Amino acid sequence: MEDKITNAAFLESLKRNNEKIRDDRASAIAEDAQLMYKRETEDLALSLKRLKREQENMLDMSPTDANSLVLASDFDAKDYVAKDLEMSVKIRNLEIKLELAKKRYAYLFGGQINEL
Repeated sequence: MEDKITNAAFLESLKRNNEKIRDDRASAIAEDAQLMYKRETEDLALSLKRLKREQENMLDMSPTDANSLVLASDFDAKDYVAKDLEMSVKIRNLEIKLELAKKRYAYLFGGQINEL
């Protein structure tokens, strides 16, 4: 008693032609690249939001609660300016990187990533 394999997935896979194999491989590669590009772009957007929030939080001069303020003698203006400028540069670099990532995503994969 011999089992004959007909229209089974394994046999059909062996019968695929080179064009179909290349098409399947190309689709898998493109899908992986698109997902990773989208994820990286979303991560950039999240990092940018967090950094902007952190910079805004530097304006909060109440160290313990809403009723307290930093004493003038405890405030280091030079340190504040240095940190604020450093964060501004990081924000600008992330904005540029995010803008480029969105443009490249649209070029490489067609369409746009939903508003981030």
